[in-house]
Amino acid sequence: MALGALIGAYQEDDQGGLRALLPLAGRTLIEYQVRCASAAGAAPIVVVVERVPQALQDAFERLRLDGVGMFAVSDVGEAVSRFEAGSMILLIGDGVAPPAELVAAIADEPEPAVATVADDEVHAMFERIDAESRWAGVALVDAHMLGSTAAMLGDWDLQSTLLRRTIQEGALRMSASSGGGDPLLAESAEDLQNFQRKLLVGSRGSRPDWVSRYLLPPIEEFATEHLMETGIRPIWLMWSAVALTIGGAACFTRGWLGAGLVLLLASMPLDLIASRLASLRLRPLPVRLISRLALWPLAGAALLTLGWWEMRHNSGWGSLVSALAAGAFAEAARLERPASDDSDLWLISRRSAIVLAIPFAIGGAWTSYLIALLVYAALSFFIVQHVRHQPSS
Repeated sequence: MALGALIGAYQEDDQGGLRALLPLAGRTLIEYQVRCASAAGAAPIVVVVERVPQALQDAFERLRLDGVGMFAVSDVGEAVSRFEAGSMILLIGDGVAPPAELVAAIADEPEPAVATVADDEVHAMFERIDAESRWAGVALVDAHMLGSTAAMLGDWDLQSTLLRRTIQEGALRMSASSGGGDPLLAESAEDLQNFQRKLLVGSRGSRPDWVSRYLLPPIEEFATEHLMETGIRPIWLMWSAVALTIGGAACFTRGWLGAGLVLLLASMPLDLIASRLASLRLRPLPVRLISRLALWPLAGAALLTLGWWEMRHNSGWGSLVSALAAGAFAEAARLERPASDDSDLWLISRRSAIVLAIPFAIGGAWTSYLIALLVYAALSFFIVQHVRHQPSS
């Protein structure tokens, strides 16, 4: 069954501006709501507005540039006409910041459903349903109910009237806490600060090696908080990491070993930051993204160019053999590695291989680095083999 979304963007905050334009995660609340609906599979997404100030128009334009389809309408009849007959409509309240998991849970329901929160002091701002519960700001209604509500609306508020009629028809009630967490009804920018912090924390992905776990988090946090407010796209950061890795390999072919290492060091956090930005914008990067998949083999190519340079200018063929063997052991360890656990942190990875070069580069002992990397990669491979073929208890 087709799924659409209807979002309100006309109520004012406590400063006289639109709630929909309150800042959240470097964008606006309305952009977050639309992205939540899009991530849940809703299309079309219709935003009901009374006026479109420039800031709201800019928000809509950013969504369209990111490929998120939505329509702004000021007439209820036009809103109804955007949806197919028989479709289900995801309703998100004006000024509500719901967890994306809650939106997805409601959207997956086969019949009309209403997310609820407890009728207590914490949720006093939410619209009351009965003596025990209030509306959490997310619901699933059918297009027929929207059409009939619009026909008899008059001066009543669309969302409230539609909610009431949906509940009267016996819609399923789902506790927000069981569906993905409590939403927030915001009336000021300060109201969204804690919610934004939760989004930042929730955007942290897996940190599969000791470098990303212990060395890079401060850089990752700082860059994510500042870049989320810009128009930089995550895919640009991924390709930047690719370009820096290629640049490092090119520097090694010219004998600029220090410069090559600096470029490789600069590439290390970019894929982590890109993943977090994509998560914050509710458009996760594909697992099989070409630029992500290219980082490992390109790092191997950089290693080989370093071995080739050392072979020609310093220590002979042993350097190239060490580089080849280190790359082979590292690839074998990667292919044989079981499901990630904490013990994997200390095994060889692209980042750990780069960081290992720092003390050797300071002393100018690049051939010694290649030998040390070979030992590290070989140990990682044998540890993986031991773990993988160890009899299970």
